[in-house]
Amino acid sequence: MKLLLWAGIIVAVIWILRSKKSSAKVDSTKAPQPPLASTEAMLSCAHCKIHFPASEAVFDSSHTAFCSAEHRAQHVVR
Repeated sequence: MKLLLWAGIIVAVIWILRSKKSSAKVDSTKAPQPPLASTEAMLSCAHCKIHFPASEAVFDSSHTAFCSAEHRAQHVVR
């Protein structure tokens, strides 16, 4: 009977140690999340109506946004 009690205690200790080891392994395998990139305003081209980042905008003298210099030159004001 004593032998059965000791076997139960040893099995319980091994089970607890394995569960802690596996939970630590799961936490360490998580890849760190990269920081979120800041968002940028989007503009619409006055000529073709496509949306593009504001940093790529080409403006005319009246501050109208275009996606390229070609569209700025082709644009006809109605």
